[in-house]
Amino acid sequence: MKVILVDDELTMHLILRKMLLKLPEIDVAGAFTDTKSAASFLSENADIGLAFVDISMPGGSGMEFAAKMEALHSPVQIVFVTSHKEFALKAYELSVLDYLVKPVSQERLQRTVNRALANQRVKYTPSLPDTDSAETGRIVLTMLGDVVVSSEAGRVKWISRKCAELFAYLLLYRGKRIPRSRLVTDIFGGMHQSNAENYLNTTVYQLRKSLEPLGMREVVRSENDGYALELKDAAIDFVEFERQAEKLQTIDLGDVDKALQVERLYTGDLFGDKAYVWAIHETERYTELYASFVKRLAAVLISLSDTTAASKLLLKLNERNPLDESVIRYLMMIRELTGDKKGLTALYTDYVRLLSRELGIRPSEELIQLYDLMVSRFSNKK
Repeated sequence: MKVILVDDELTMHLILRKMLLKLPEIDVAGAFTDTKSAASFLSENADIGLAFVDISMPGGSGMEFAAKMEALHSPVQIVFVTSHKEFALKAYELSVLDYLVKPVSQERLQRTVNRALANQRVKYTPSLPDTDSAETGRIVLTMLGDVVVSSEAGRVKWISRKCAELFAYLLLYRGKRIPRSRLVTDIFGGMHQSNAENYLNTTVYQLRKSLEPLGMREVVRSENDGYALELKDAAIDFVEFERQAEKLQTIDLGDVDKALQVERLYTGDLFGDKAYVWAIHETERYTELYASFVKRLAAVLISLSDTTAASKLLLKLNERNPLDESVIRYLMMIRELTGDKKGLTALYTDYVRLLSRELGIRPSEELIQLYDLMVSRFSNKK
């Protein structure tokens, strides 16, 4: 996704560029110190998907810029980046994607980018119907990297964290009746029984109230002392990712472009950083499904000598799990293929130190032998 930066402070350009460079899905296409220049650039570049905009700038505020883009029906998604927390409520009235308060952390930026990518994916993914979603009223559920429910009518604003959690729980078991007793145990465990039951009643009310603006109040059904989530024609990102990944159990040379599209569907772990205890098993399952898929895809890319694309994917996996030896093995292969002996040694040495520091162990004998073999092959080429 191409993005632009709009901030009168050049320091923020440098900071955001450095942070965004760590995200392989993002390409910074331009940086501007005023909204007039940014608006002119957007009018000539329709492929810009995201704009990080400061609110307080001379010669035109970020608020005015966002309002103008909204009036022009610009497809660009806008994120405010500012030091002024008091503008948050007003900002969301403009239907901006997000509101980041300086200083921005890498993790918080990643969540925002995940949300933007998910929105873009829903808009352009061929597997979804081509009919106008405004006519169909299709609901889009973004659960990889976040818990977001949206449609052409807008985005659900959760009244409380617990009502978002309850929705996520019911979504995972969509179509099935979940007894109240199970919800009390899994979501409100640790509370006194009577308090937990009252809290559940309140949360169900808040959930329905949250969903009401999108016409979804009735999707939460009461059934025999339990609740069920009944959805029709909803686009659920983790369901779509699993479906597409399972179709590509074997990735042939002709499947690479399709596989790269599928990889982009995975914009973060299930439910993001919410860390719901009851979802640990499914979160790990999707994480392993993604890792397995990426390794298969990387192997094909390496066989095609596309080491740049393979490296980007593998480095994403390595950032998620630095201890995964199979990822290190693939990265070592790429270092050898590209003739990067120094990079190979640095990669292997860093991994050895990491294992020693974190687990107090050495690499497997297979990896040690592979490294020695690669080094010897470098020596024989001289």
